[in-house]
Amino acid sequence: MTSHFDVTTEIKRPITEVFAFLADGENDKKFSQRVQEISKATDGPPGVGTVYTSTVKDAGMTTKREFTLTEFEAPRRIRWRETSKNMLTVPNGGYDLVPVGDGATRVTLFNELEGHGLGKLLAPLAARSARKGADAFGNAIKNAVEAG
Repeated sequence: MTSHFDVTTEIKRPITEVFAFLADGENDKKFSQRVQEISKATDGPPGVGTVYTSTVKDAGMTTKREFTLTEFEAPRRIRWRETSKNMLTVPNGGYDLVPVGDGATRVTLFNELEGHGLGKLLAPLAARSARKGADAFGNAIKNAVEAG
């Protein structure tokens, strides 16, 4: 069983700029305090099949993560799947981008959280915590993209 959270924010940048920023997974540490390190593990520009590896810290635990981009439709849609094996993983996550007036972009981020082993008990709690902090996380994405 998966748990879900999402957040929508409006960024005062054109959709192509926002997409390019978000498509580069190495930018994640510019807006996510949990990301300690992240790098692209495959060659070439981001697209379907691109893999990012990261070290993250959640609830005092440091884990290694690996994500693969599964959909890449510039400039409107990015999807990923976590391929690492941890107590909590993201089997499906992504960004949806929509242009809005005055060169701004509405971005919706979502993640599904799936627990494994003891993580089955933690997934609903982690999703609840993520939903509670979703607005702040959306603002962090907005600020990072607008700062360039």
